[in-house]
Amino acid sequence: MDARDCEAASEPGPPACACAASWWEMVLRNLRSFPRACSALVRNIADGYRSFTRKSFKERVFPPLVNMMIYFNFYKTPLLVDLKKPESTIAHTVNFFVRPEPGVLLGVWHTVPSCRGEDAKGKGRCWYEAALHDGNPIIVYLHGSAQHRAAPHRVKLAKVLSDGGFHVLSVDYRGFGDSTGTPTEEGLTTDAICVYEWTKARSGGTPVCLWGHSLGTGVATNAARALEAKGCPVDAIVLEAPFTNMWVASINYPLLKICKKLPRCLSTFTDTLKEDKIVFPSDENVKFLSSPILILHGEDDRTVPLEYGQQLYEIARSAYRNKDRVKMVVFPPGFHHNLLCKSPMLLRSVRDFLSQQWA
Repeated sequence: MDARDCEAASEPGPPACACAASWWEMVLRNLRSFPRACSALVRNIADGYRSFTRKSFKERVFPPLVNMMIYFNFYKTPLLVDLKKPESTIAHTVNFFVRPEPGVLLGVWHTVPSCRGEDAKGKGRCWYEAALHDGNPIIVYLHGSAQHRAAPHRVKLAKVLSDGGFHVLSVDYRGFGDSTGTPTEEGLTTDAICVYEWTKARSGGTPVCLWGHSLGTGVATNAARALEAKGCPVDAIVLEAPFTNMWVASINYPLLKICKKLPRCLSTFTDTLKEDKIVFPSDENVKFLSSPILILHGEDDRTVPLEYGQQLYEIARSAYRNKDRVKMVVFPPGFHHNLLCKSPMLLRSVRDFLSQQWA
């Protein structure tokens, strides 16, 4: 410390009276601004109230109610599962997150083929990521509404596919499981595109298949159409229990079947779907695709009746020049909506179709 530093350090501070005056001036300044702040707060409350009262009861209540019924993402079961530690639920699996856009983080489980289970022991995310270009085919799994990636039927499917030699990336869309954000049709589509492109960028020459189940079939065809428009057609698409579009399919949801008996309720519901842009138009999307499509549907599916899968198959087959690129497999009674993974037909059908398309 030189002399100037010593002199500066030894200089006396401002007198106490000056500090008190400065503090009192700050208090007076805040008091003078308080009425303006209160006035602004009152104006904001009044504007919010007028905006709320301008809307009808239907406009206030139906949009959040319809979103809740379509996505059902608040139903986060099973409850006692740590999604960040998948190894307690399914072997040779790692958890990681991807960010499709600012403010949204998606939870993903990557399950490697069972034949690589021993190699995977004790390995971290980097090893799993590198394993994506080992030549084993890859499936990006887009689940249906409600629950999350640890739901028993989803875990069962991942195990079946893993035993069949597939990598499986099980995605929780925004607002599902531990993923952040709020679900919308556009948002879910963005999530699927992000995970597919992330996977494709790390797969080398290994093909990547989009597999959608129920609601996920609409997400899958939306994403496939967007990727097709970008000049990057999806390597293959599997649609398990698909519907034609949400306006038709949603009326068969158990919670919404009452709408069929109440015409005004039905029209209000469909109007809300249109206003909120909830369509998932697979029947239109397939007309613009070139990717191989395999449709899987249970004969006794009561959630999404078989007729919808058959209609989608006919639309796709009519639109495709090469009819061999569209196939449908109907499963006998006993597997309903969620349990096609228990049928020995499933793995055989998927492997036969993909090996033919990817030969």
